[in-house]
Amino acid sequence: MPRRQLPNPKDVFEYLQLRRPQLGRAARLRKALTIADLRAIAKRRTPAAAFDYTDGAAEAEVSIRRARQAFEDIEFHPDILRPAEHVDTSLEILGGPSSLPFGIAPTGFARLMQTEGEVAGAGAAGAAGIPFTLSTMGTTSIEDVRAANPNGRNWFQLYVMRDRDASYDLVARAAAAGFDTLHFTVDTPIGGNRMRDTRNGFSIPPALTLRTVLDALPRPWWWFDFLTTPKLEFASLTSTEGATVAELIGKVFDPTISYAELDTIREIWPGKIVVKGVQTVPDAVALIDRGVDGIVLSNHGGRQLDRAPVPFHLLPKVVREVGADATVMIDTGIMNGADIVASMALGAKFTLIGRAYLYGLMAGGRAGVDRAIAILRSEIVRTMTLLGVSSLEELEPRHVTQLTRLVPVD
Repeated sequence: MPRRQLPNPKDVFEYLQLRRPQLGRAARLRKALTIADLRAIAKRRTPAAAFDYTDGAAEAEVSIRRARQAFEDIEFHPDILRPAEHVDTSLEILGGPSSLPFGIAPTGFARLMQTEGEVAGAGAAGAAGIPFTLSTMGTTSIEDVRAANPNGRNWFQLYVMRDRDASYDLVARAAAAGFDTLHFTVDTPIGGNRMRDTRNGFSIPPALTLRTVLDALPRPWWWFDFLTTPKLEFASLTSTEGATVAELIGKVFDPTISYAELDTIREIWPGKIVVKGVQTVPDAVALIDRGVDGIVLSNHGGRQLDRAPVPFHLLPKVVREVGADATVMIDTGIMNGADIVASMALGAKFTLIGRAYLYGLMAGGRAGVDRAIAILRSEIVRTMTLLGVSSLEELEPRHVTQLTRLVPVD
C-alpha cells in the first residue's frame, strides 16, 4: 500500500490548468468535436422550419438513413509498420487544386439557415483551399459569391428552367464571374415529397404564422438576424411568392430535359461540366462515353426519390464499369472524414458535403463552417494516418470492405 500524506499545495497548483474563459460562439464551437455535435447546436439555435428544411428528406426519409448507415457499415484494413507521419490531403480535381478531398455541395436557401448564408460557405471554402458550389436556388448572387471567394475555386450548379433564356443567362454570368465548373443537375424533374416542410407549413419566402413566431421566440438571435438583414429571397429566381419548395420546382424547373439539353449547355459553357444526380451504372457509363468531364453519384441527399440507390454502394460498381481514370464524385450521407476516406479508397475522385456544412453554418455562421471543415480535415488526417497511408493516391479498395446489410433479392 502506498504511504498516505497530506497533499502539498505546491503540487496541487501544478495540476491546475487554467484556461482563458471563452463565451458565446467561440465556446460552443470549441466544444463541437463532430459534425453530429454541430447538428445538435444547430437544432437548438434554429427554428424548426428552417432546421427541418436542411435536416429533412423525402417521404419516410429512408434514403438518407440508408446512405448514412452505408458509411457506418464498413470495415477498414490498416497497414502496420508503414509510418504516415506526414499526410498529404491535397489533390487535383477537374483541372484545379483542392487542399482536401471534399468541397461544399450546392445547397439552396442558405441564408434561411443563418444570415451569412453562401457568403460564409464561399469564404470558408476559399480559406480552406477547397471548391464552393453555388446552387441555382441560392440566396446569394453569383457575383457576390465571387466577391466572397475571389481567389478560390467557385462552381455553379444548374437546374434547367422552363425559361431557357434565364437558364442560359445564369450560365453566362457564372462563366463571366470565373466559375470553372458547372454541375448539370438531372434528378429534379419534380420536387420530392419533403413531409417535414409540409407539416411545418414551410414556404418561400417563409410565412409568419403563430406557430413559426412561437417557435422563433426562444431563438431571438435568429429572429434578430432575420429582421435586420436584406429580404430573404432567391438570387437567381423570380416569382416565388408563397410557394412551397415542391410547388416552386414544378412551376420553374423543366421536367422534360434530355441529353439534347445537356449538349446545348456543353456548347455554351467554357469550363468543365459534370452531371449531378447519377443513380445507375448504365447512366454513368452513357455519360462518361459522351465525354462529360465528370459525374456525381447522388440521390440529392435523399430529398427527391425515397428508397433511391445508395451512392456509396453504387460507387465501386460504377468505377469498375467506367474505369479508374474517369472522374466519379459522390455525395449524400457524408458526416465524418472517415466517410470521405472510404469513398476515395473505393475509387471516388472527390466528395461533396451539404448538410455537414449547413450544420456548421447554423451553429455559428462563418466560424461554424470553418469548424465543420476543420473537424472533417482532422478526421481525414487521423484516419489516413491510422491506415498507414501518406497520400490520397495510396488509398486502395483493399483498405475498405463494405459490409452487407441490404442484399438484392434475385
